[in-house]
Amino acid sequence: MVRKPLRFFFVGTIGTFVQTGFFLLLMLCLGQPEKNSLLYYVAFIGGFILEMIPNYFCMSFYTFGAMPNKKNEWGFILARGINLVMQLVVLPLMILWLPTVSDAILSPIVIFIAGIINFVIQWLFFKSTKPKN
Repeated sequence: MVRKPLRFFFVGTIGTFVQTGFFLLLMLCLGQPEKNSLLYYVAFIGGFILEMIPNYFCMSFYTFGAMPNKKNEWGFILARGINLVMQLVVLPLMILWLPTVSDAILSPIVIFIAGIINFVIQWLFFKSTKPKN
């Protein structure tokens, strides 16, 4: 039971680096837009979406040992959508509402909670689509 969460964490960590790489590349292509500008969010969401493609296949085959299909694809998209909302909406609101708490403390907490939610949703969708042995 520990294997899947560890694999999820491993794949997610690599995915974070891939997302950051795509984000930085898009930032360069868009002329280094200022933080909180429309182009900044285009780069952020673009990096997020580009990272989802290899992440989905890694989650399917490596983390959950399932064949990609429409059901687990939609579960993956749902989980990643919640993750995106947590990053773009919940975290900034928490930083705004809790000004005495450092964003260096809030960020890991929100990302950790998003990771748990992400894992549970994906696990539910992928476990029901595993090939029968």
